[in-house]
Amino acid sequence: MFYVYLLKLKNGTFYAGSTADLKKRVSVHKLGKVLSTKNKRPLRLIFYCGFSSKEKALRFEKYLKSSSGFAFRNKHFV
Repeated sequence: MFYVYLLKLKNGTFYAGSTADLKKRVSVHKLGKVLSTKNKRPLRLIFYCGFSSKEKALRFEKYLKSSSGFAFRNKHFV
């Protein structure tokens, strides 16, 4: 199983990522070991979705980072 996740950061912005091990990846973010989020803690997992293939997960992650994905995120998670 592959996951796409969305974190809400301290400064009010969002971070989208994908992983095969959701618990471990979120933990690494919370420990400050991810360069792009380490100075924006505390952070909160607000959404995740499981996919049967890595390719599908990566496509959805890419969508969330697009302008259409921003609109989707703002409509459903803000």
